[in-house]
Amino acid sequence: MSPARNVRYRPILRPRRGELAALHHLDPPDAASILPIFEMESGLELAPLIRRFPLRTEAIGVDFGAVADHADPLVSPPLELAEGLADLGVPMIPVLRAYESRRRLAENGLAARMHLGRAILRLQPHLDATNPAEADAVTDRALRGADLLIEDIDLLIDLAETACVAHADRFEERARRVLRWARTLPWRSVSVASGAMPPNLDDLPVDRAVAVGRLDARVWDRLREPGVGYADYGVTSPVRRHGVQNHRQLPTLRYTSDRDWWIYRWARRGGRSDDRCHSLCRTLVDSPQWPALGARYSWGDAQIARRARTARGGGSSTGWTAWGTSHHLAHVLHSLAPH
Repeated sequence: MSPARNVRYRPILRPRRGELAALHHLDPPDAASILPIFEMESGLELAPLIRRFPLRTEAIGVDFGAVADHADPLVSPPLELAEGLADLGVPMIPVLRAYESRRRLAENGLAARMHLGRAILRLQPHLDATNPAEADAVTDRALRGADLLIEDIDLLIDLAETACVAHADRFEERARRVLRWARTLPWRSVSVASGAMPPNLDDLPVDRAVAVGRLDARVWDRLREPGVGYADYGVTSPVRRHGVQNHRQLPTLRYTSDRDWWIYRWARRGGRSDDRCHSLCRTLVDSPQWPALGARYSWGDAQIARRARTARGGGSSTGWTAWGTSHHLAHVLHSLAPH
C-alpha cells in the first residue's frame, strides 16, 4: 500500500519545535493516519527539526507558497529540502499553489518525482477560482507546470479563515460548489480545510477558561460524506501575525473539545511562570474538558497532568504549543474514527 493511502487527517502546521514535538510523540497507528502539511517561510529550515524530532508519519506535505523564487536560478528551496528529506528517509509531497511561478511549479514537480511522484494542489476558492472554468484552468496550469497527472494529485480545498457564523455558512455553500466540481475529476483524494482560531488571543480574559467556537470543524461536519477528508490549521490561526511581540507571553493552552477550543491564559500574581503553569494545568485537569482517559489520551495530556502535579518544568510557549497540538491531533483522529 502506498504511503498516506490511509490518511484521514491533513493538519496545516508551521514548521516549529512545538508542532514537530507533538508529531514526534504520535503512536504509530495515529501517525499513519496523518499527513502533516508544513507551511514554509523564508529562513526556516525543516530538515534539522525533523532530525531532532523524527517523525512516524509515512510522508509530509511541504508548501513553499510563501517563499519567493530565489534570485539565483541555481538555488531551489523545494529541491534542497527534497534532497535533505531523502537523506533522512522522509517522503516529501510538495504543494502546488495557483499563483506560483512556472519555475516554482517545475521545481515542485521535480521534488515530487524525487520522492513519491505525487503532489497536493491547494486551492483557495475565494482567491484562486470562483467558477468551474477558472478551477479547470488553475488545475491545468499547475499540472502542466509540474508535469504531473491528476491521478497523482491530492486536492486540498482550503477555505482559510472561518471567523464567524456568517463566514461558516457562506463557506459551507462555497465548499459544496467546489466539491461538485471536484467530483468530475479523478483526484487521488479530496479534502476540505479551514481554520477558526483567532490570530490574537491577547484580548481574552485571563485566569479562567474561555470557549472559542471551532467553526471550521462544524462546517466540515455538515459537509462530511464518503471520500471527503478533513484538514485544519491545528491550534493556530490561518491568519499569520507578523512582527515581534514585545511582551512576555502568559502561560497559554489551547485545549480542543468537540465544538470549541478552551483557551487557558494564566496571569495570576504571586508566582513564577512555572507556578502559573502549575495552577493552569491543575485547573484544566479538574475541569469538565479533561478527558475520561486523562493522561493516557495523548502525549500532550500526559505532560499537562505532570505539570498539574508539580510546578517544576512549567514549560515555555514551545511546550504549551506542543501539548495543545498533541491533544488536538488525538482529538481530531478520535472524532474521525469509525464509531
